[in-house]
Amino acid sequence: MHHTENEQQITSGKGHRRSGFQLWLRDFIVSVMASFFIITFLYQPVRVEGTSMQPELRDQDRLFVNKFAYDIEKISRGDVVVFYYPRDLSKSYIKRVIGLPGDDIRIREGRVYVNGKLLDEPYVPRSYRDVRSMGDLTVPPNEYFVMGDHRSISSDSRDFGPVPRKLIYGKAAFVYWPADNMGLVH
Repeated sequence: MHHTENEQQITSGKGHRRSGFQLWLRDFIVSVMASFFIITFLYQPVRVEGTSMQPELRDQDRLFVNKFAYDIEKISRGDVVVFYYPRDLSKSYIKRVIGLPGDDIRIREGRVYVNGKLLDEPYVPRSYRDVRSMGDLTVPPNEYFVMGDHRSISSDSRDFGPVPRKLIYGKAAFVYWPADNMGLVH
């Protein structure tokens, strides 16, 4: 059968549209699968409930928690971690790591000393400090001493003790909502 030039263009046009849709569908499916993989295995969306991590994290902020971070790196002082509350494993808390395993912690009138040195805490505004003291404590092996940034209202390791490593399941990574607080967690 003999085709004219116009007929070939029409056939080519229909085939092109079909392959364009197939490419779009393929890209969409790959994107959905990649998103599912990332959210399921790497990042978990969470909502902050409460004000104990202000000003860094506010009540009702939405953020992504990196669930994989501590499989490849060590937990460091200053990290904002998410963990199962030691007294009720159905609840999750978010706090800042202050003491690592083996550290000596002392709190005198709200000032935190780690291994005898005053800890510089630029993330705790003056108005959020408290004057609470705590007896000396050595953080046990495989446990971490955590505190909220809003010290005057935070329930943290001063109340429930150091958190076992096995209860820490992620590192706060990125606030995605609300837009005015969007950014990396420091």
